[in-house]
Formats: sequence, structure tokens, C-alpha cells
Amino acid sequence: MKLAVIGGGGFRVPLIYRALCSGAFASLVDEVCLYDADHSRSAAIARVAADLPLPEGARPPRLTVNDRLEEALAGADVVFVAIRPGGAAGRVLDERAAIAEGVLGQETVGAGGLSYALRSIPEMLTIGESIRTTCPEAWVINFTNPAGIITRALQPVLGGRVIGICDSASGLVRRASLAAGAPLPFGTLTGVDYVGLNHLGWLRGLKYDGGDLLPALLADPARLASFEEGRVFGVPFLQMLGVLPNEYLFYYYFHAEARRSVAAAAETRGESLVRQQADLYPSLLAAEEPFTVWESARRAREEGYLAEARTAEETRDEADLAGGGYEQVALTAMRALLRDEPAELILNVRNDGAVLQLPADAVVEIPARVTGRGAEALAVRAPTPHQLGLMSLVSGVEQDVIAAVVHGDRALALRAFALHPLIDSGHTAQRLLRGYEKAFPGLPGLWR
Repeated sequence: MKLAVIGGGGFRVPLIYRALCSGAFASLVDEVCLYDADHSRSAAIARVAADLPLPEGARPPRLTVNDRLEEALAGADVVFVAIRPGGAAGRVLDERAAIAEGVLGQETVGAGGLSYALRSIPEMLTIGESIRTTCPEAWVINFTNPAGIITRALQPVLGGRVIGICDSASGLVRRASLAAGAPLPFGTLTGVDYVGLNHLGWLRGLKYDGGDLLPALLADPARLASFEEGRVFGVPFLQMLGVLPNEYLFYYYFHAEARRSVAAAAETRGESLVRQQADLYPSLLAAEEPFTVWESARRAREEGYLAEARTAEETRDEADLAGGGYEQVALTAMRALLRDEPAELILNVRNDGAVLQLPADAVVEIPARVTGRGAEALAVRAPTPHQLGLMSLVSGVEQDVIAAVVHGDRALALRAFALHPLIDSGHTAQRLLRGYEKAFPGLPGLWR
């Protein structure tokens, strides 16, 4: 079995390779092939992977690097895709253009996420066509952000063979179930009631032993304060809401505070990562112990995650700093697909009636059952009017931004910006879109 990683120079790729070397995912694939448009990045990450400290008896798959996309894809059984068109510098431009217009400057949510999508969709469609031509039977697991939008854009090309991955929803379920005293085995979602879109969802129930543990968890300030979402949103707000929101809903529920915090920071999240990693990849190519260099950078990166939602004194839990969610979700899905070992995971999948009030072709982030036949959304309880309202609005924006690229229609892109709830202004939308077109000269070339 062969796994091709497109965007193989990505920072978190060593986590995937390490998980494939031993433990539950050992022997799942025989080869991991890295491809990146920047060949030096994939070479650097290959050095880290080769230097990973592994337990005795580990059986690492063969690691190869290829600088030609079609050759990297040839013979692949599974393709992971995690690319960042525009690089880290593009992320900074996304953030700063939004801040300059007085709206939230964030990577995947709001104006920055829409700009990112406009750059990512064309490249992902090209990659999707290459996959369909070169390895049409391969399963495709998408990590490229914004994950829900990109997965939805790929469906007309790849059909049901593409699944979107994000670890934030699974992380919420893991943390909440531990705090509630009923840790769930990974790969099962029995009793979990979660509904939403990517970076926009709610945990609404944790049934265990005949009862729902969520109300008692919400009523217990000490237990709520024991995990990240409880601290981010605060006990009174969560008790008022009656559910546990995905951490990214901080940007919606505390929009003004998030906007002010991001704007007041000395540097954006993107600028922080650029500074931290300015010399990282050359260092990885030159270092005698590249893993040590990479691990130090990884810890620094995790410590700054969602910093605007925390006080200056608050730090992330050690379990969250250790990582593990991202690759565990992806590899559990891959094992289910390749070995037909059923697993239940919260994934980005085609709606197909799971949420009746949304279009069939919408991509929702909900519990899904993964088998050798693919991922199928599980039935979920209907969203409340509040949940459905936000989901419908954002899903409509996603539909518009995809159609804007596919049909070359600038008016649809403008509508997406104008109607997004974190922008919500036609005039601001006009200025934002013009600003992004100026910052990224390729964007005007999309319009017919």
C-alpha cells in the first residue's frame, strides 16, 4: 500500500509518519511518498522523519521524495493533500488586509478564510484532476484549509472518494468526555451528538450508561474549567448556551473581543509563525539532529494556537501541546478505508440529507461511519434554529466562493464576502476583495 502526501513539506507531516511506524497504524502502508511544490521543504521534512526517535521494534514504511506530482501519485492507494497556496506570507497578507478594514484577521474564519479559499480552490481542483487521471481508485483525505470549502469543491471531481479532516471537533469530544468522566475509545462516537460545519459546530450530548452526561458537566464550573473550551468561553456563557461549542465559534460569539485582541497584538498568528520558522527549513536541512530542531518549533507553534482566546497568563494543557489529534483522525480513517475496519469519526463529508435543512451537496462536519466503501454521514438530531441559522448562512457563503472560482464570477466572490457574518458589510466586502486582488495578482485572473 502506498500513501502519497501532497504538500509533503508541511510542518506536521512527521506526526503522520511517526504514527505509521509503530502501534495501531504500523504496517498500514509500505511506502510514504512526499511531494511538495517547494522541493527543499519535502527534503527537509524527510530528514526529520528519518531522524524520529522510534520505539524498539518499530517498522517504518519506506520513505520516498518525488519532485513530480504525477510520479508521486502513481500507484497511490491513499492521497493526503495539505497545501498552502501563497505560503505563510500569504497568510500574513490575509490577516493584515482584514485587520486594516476593521474585521477579524484570522486564517480560516471570515475574510482571511475566504481569501485563502480563493487561492486554494484552483490549485486543489488541478490536483484533484491529476488524482482522477493518475490514481482514480485512491482515497483522498483533505487537510487543506478551509477544509470544508475545499472538500466541497473537490466533490464534483472526486465524488465520494474525498473526505475532509479537522481535529478540532474530535479534540472537543475527547476533552469533554474526559471531563465528564466517560472517556470514549477513539474511533467510536456512541452517544455523541455533534453537528456543524468545519470550524463551526456544537457538542450537544454525551450519552453514557443510559443518561446524558453533558448537563451535569455544564453545571459543574470546576470540571468546565478543566479543559480548553470551558476556559475559552467561560462558565456563564456555556451554561446559558446549553451546549459546548467548537473552539472556533469563539470568533463568532465573541467577535468584538476577538477582533480587538487580534488587531492589538504586536504580530498576527501568521507573523508569529513566519518569525518562528524563518530559518526552520534550512536549519532542518543542515542540522545533525533535525528532529530536535523540528520538535522545538512544533512546541512553540502549539503554545501560540488560538492565543487571542486566552488570557496572557493562561497556557495550553500538556495533552494539547503533545499533539496527536490530527494524525490519529486521518490514520484511523485511512485504516477503515483500506482494511474495511469500521470506525466512527467526526469528519467533513457530503451532507446527503443528514441535515435535512441544508443542500445535499453541502459538506457538513458531523459523525460519520467509515468503512472500505467510504464515509457515510450518520443521522443527527436536527439543529436548533440558532445553530441552523449560522450553519445556513456560512454554508451559503461557502457555496458562493466555490462557484465564484468554478464559474469565474467575481460577483459571487463579492457576495460571499458581503454576506459572511464576520464581515456583514457590502462596502467593506468591496474594499476587502479589491485589497486581496491587489495582494495576490493571480486572483483577478480567475474572473471571466
